[in-house]
Amino acid sequence: MQSRQIEITVGLFILLGIVALSFLAIQVSGLSFADARRDTYALSAQFNTVAGLTPRAKVMVAGVAVGHVRAIHIDPITVRAVVEMAIDKDVDYLTTDSIASIKTAGVLGEQYVSIAVGGAPDILKAGDTIKDTQSAMILEDLISKFATSFTDKK
Repeated sequence: MQSRQIEITVGLFILLGIVALSFLAIQVSGLSFADARRDTYALSAQFNTVAGLTPRAKVMVAGVAVGHVRAIHIDPITVRAVVEMAIDKDVDYLTTDSIASIKTAGVLGEQYVSIAVGGAPDILKAGDTIKDTQSAMILEDLISKFATSFTDKK
């Protein structure tokens, strides 16, 4: 009887541990059950390079998450990266002169799309494209430029 109770307690403890690890894995991966229920509309932007940006990356306005990157592909005509974004329906203030840029959270953190809202009277609608973009800064390129400029001065 005593060993049966210990086995049940150990089993419940292991089950609780598996549930906790599953929850942490979902939180770390950026997945959420709320994302599937959110009403969104589509916007896109073209960049020369997206260097590390991935689908499901955050889309931020003034440091607040307002959506996520849905897909990234190459436009065969312009040979530029097209970033398709899902923006929350309640974000209805993005103007036609807004600027989309790819930024990094911290020095070596994850990449995300930052949108700076402009002052134009016209608002972006579902399916529109943000025309003004700034591509990602590639850390390796910056280091090589710094290293070559430093050695050229000697």
